[in-house]
Amino acid sequence: MTEFLTATHWGAFYAEVSDGRIVGVRPFEADPHPSPIGASLIGAADHRSRVSAPMVRKGWLDNGPSGKGRGQEPFVCVSWEQATQLVARELERVRQTYGNEAIYGGSYGWASAGRFHHPQSQLKRFLNLCGGFTSSLYSYSFGAGYVILPRVIGKGNDPISNFTSLDVVADHSKILLMLGGAPYKNTQVEAGGVGRHVVPELLRRCRDNGVRIVNVSPIRDDVDAEIGAEWICIRPNTDTAFLLGIAHVVLSEGLHDQAFLARYCVGFDRFESYLLGKADGVSKTPEWAASICGVGADVMRSLARALASSRSVISIAWALQRAHHGEQPYWMTITLAAMLGQIGLPGGGFAIGYGAMASVGVPGPRFNGPAVPQGRNPVETYIPVARISELLERPGETMDFDGRVIRLPDIRLVYWAGGNPFHHHQDLNRFRKAWLKPETVIAHEQVWNGLAKNADIVLPATYTFERNDLSVSSRDSHMFASRQAVAPFGEARNDFDIFAAISAELGFRERYTEGRDEMQWIRWLYEGFAQTSNWLPPFEEFWEKGHVEIPRDRVERPSSILMEDFRRDPAAHPLDTPSGRIEIFSADIAAYDYPDCPGHAAWLEPAEWLGSPKAQDYPLHLMSNQPSGKLHSQLDFGAASLDTKSGGREPIFMNPADAVSRGIRHGDIVRVFNSRGQCLATAHVTSGIGENVVRVSTGSWVDFANTAADGAMETHGNPNVLTLDIGTSRLGQGTSANTCLVEVERFAGTPPPVRAFDPPPIVRLR
Repeated sequence: MTEFLTATHWGAFYAEVSDGRIVGVRPFEADPHPSPIGASLIGAADHRSRVSAPMVRKGWLDNGPSGKGRGQEPFVCVSWEQATQLVARELERVRQTYGNEAIYGGSYGWASAGRFHHPQSQLKRFLNLCGGFTSSLYSYSFGAGYVILPRVIGKGNDPISNFTSLDVVADHSKILLMLGGAPYKNTQVEAGGVGRHVVPELLRRCRDNGVRIVNVSPIRDDVDAEIGAEWICIRPNTDTAFLLGIAHVVLSEGLHDQAFLARYCVGFDRFESYLLGKADGVSKTPEWAASICGVGADVMRSLARALASSRSVISIAWALQRAHHGEQPYWMTITLAAMLGQIGLPGGGFAIGYGAMASVGVPGPRFNGPAVPQGRNPVETYIPVARISELLERPGETMDFDGRVIRLPDIRLVYWAGGNPFHHHQDLNRFRKAWLKPETVIAHEQVWNGLAKNADIVLPATYTFERNDLSVSSRDSHMFASRQAVAPFGEARNDFDIFAAISAELGFRERYTEGRDEMQWIRWLYEGFAQTSNWLPPFEEFWEKGHVEIPRDRVERPSSILMEDFRRDPAAHPLDTPSGRIEIFSADIAAYDYPDCPGHAAWLEPAEWLGSPKAQDYPLHLMSNQPSGKLHSQLDFGAASLDTKSGGREPIFMNPADAVSRGIRHGDIVRVFNSRGQCLATAHVTSGIGENVVRVSTGSWVDFANTAADGAMETHGNPNVLTLDIGTSRLGQGTSANTCLVEVERFAGTPPPVRAFDPPPIVRLR
């Protein structure tokens, strides 16, 4: 047996190979908290869901480009030569007939932890050389946050990269108030890979140092049980009202830091008028907030006084901005932190995204790792990433976004490499209809997931362990030489080689490859990075050893404190906001006159929530959080993912009171439904979730029992057949996935089987 070090998004592992197959997995020795997802590498290489050769949808091949029949028809196996020619000709046809703006380059970046075999970079490099494409901005994970935070605190103090590290919290804070928690399961992953998972030990250090940790969430295990956090069960989507109630106490009892507000902020007077009800006649008292968020007024009063009298951090999870008006809880968190006056002090202020990924809250250097140069996109047209259904549905129309009016182009061809929109997009029944609009969909995929089954040309791509690469994250402890462990499955090729062949057909292969093959590119990236990093050994030494640890004097630098320089001297270190200060009121946003995003933080009712009339028909609020046994939908068929399912379906977590009132018992198959769709799941009854709230994690491959019918039953437990597909606001246009009401009932009869991992029909072999 031979071992090969392989770097993944969820950590580095030694793949144990015998007779050309991965038969075991051993975690990297320096990782104190390795992810269980590593076990899913076993059996992945030759799973029945792998795409074995280039495939073309029969109707598209026989009748020409058209979305008719997409997702319903069988596929035809073709040669690589034919597939390459088909793709090149179709790209050229669309370019010549409609222009490059008619090509949408879809890729979500999580398909590979490697810095060379990074599908998003390879796709963008290829399409830029091909004349450009309509692109997307930001991410589903943090779309609204990317827009609102620069408006309030400026890009230069973006807490995604300049947050206060958790070791500082452990050593200086008395209270860590966590809106949305910081679950270990999310900290398994990082885009560029993980050498050491350390967030769990940092949170344990907070606990051991006596920090009072308070988890404000509808879900108790949003903070892991061993941390011993207090749990305040709140109604989903009401965190802004909760924070307003606390802020009212701080203001009315004179606990606010007037000197900080005057020196470091602008616009507090406008917000104060709103908070006291002078603007709308509604004073945002704890009693007012309690009627909305379901948390007692006395709890808010007690918290307000504790926060004001102790060094405290208010932490808000990324999940809270993935909801209708998701900008508001972020803005309100910063506003309350400013009122308390502790921003820029050790262990004080606010934090964004503890528990979101492996690097968030971890002390250490931040550096830009090596990356494939993508070139410049000649096409300036773009959309907010989560608005793809509108893009396909409304060609020629316009959309408000971040103070601008953008035009939606007429997309004729979608090219996707990396990511699975049939996992991460919302209202999948609506999305399926919109997906039929383009004439051609081309996808690079390892497996027959929802994207591949709903494409026209499917080009089989390699997995991480079937190729060589280098992996490093910008705030991690190691750089890895990710070694090819097994031969590619079937006729699978690296994305780079696929694009190189198509580039040859289109006449720009040399510009795309720059005369380098895989290992030459890896060496080039490494040595270019080494020129700016004197701690790296020669490439040969690195590749032979398989990893290099970033020197400890770079990792263990003084820990970071958000806005420390700004607090010390706001004139010398102004924020890059219009005022140079924290914008509690933004004149720019107010001038846009968006009814769904005023000029200061405010409580705005979501489109649907437990206090809305729609709750009469759909009385349960669905939370669709990140899964624990996989990253997004990757390796959904793997051992770690299957261990989280029950009867092959995703579990739905529900409160005992909600289960009893519906005659549902633990382990029952249930139908989860609303006006947008329906799916099957397995009931998991637990007191760890609030009443009138249910939870289904994302990532199960979508599996419709009838692919042609509107509202067809999804059998596997994919919550995105239910989630709401609207923008967070006209400002941010992020996803509103966590704004979703449903009903649940016990499923009667024999449930349809789950066939999510089965390949589609292939009717003609070459």
